[in-house]
Amino acid sequence: MAELAQLTARLEALRAARASGVRKLKHADREIEYRSDSEIASAIADLERQVAALTAPRIKTVVFTANRGI
Repeated sequence: MAELAQLTARLEALRAARASGVRKLKHADREIEYRSDSEIASAIADLERQVAALTAPRIKTVVFTANRGI
């Protein structure tokens, strides 16, 4: 997974491009052209999932209990 700062920067650039109607983006040495708004929306959703995965708290301990119900 990429670093959080990089993902956040890419996400903001993609949101700004979508808002302005641009379909072609340059990021670092790559150039990406999206065919439709739904492709851009899908890319935004994927980046949001990756950011959420990096920032979500992790469960450290899971405790199971059981009884016989008597």
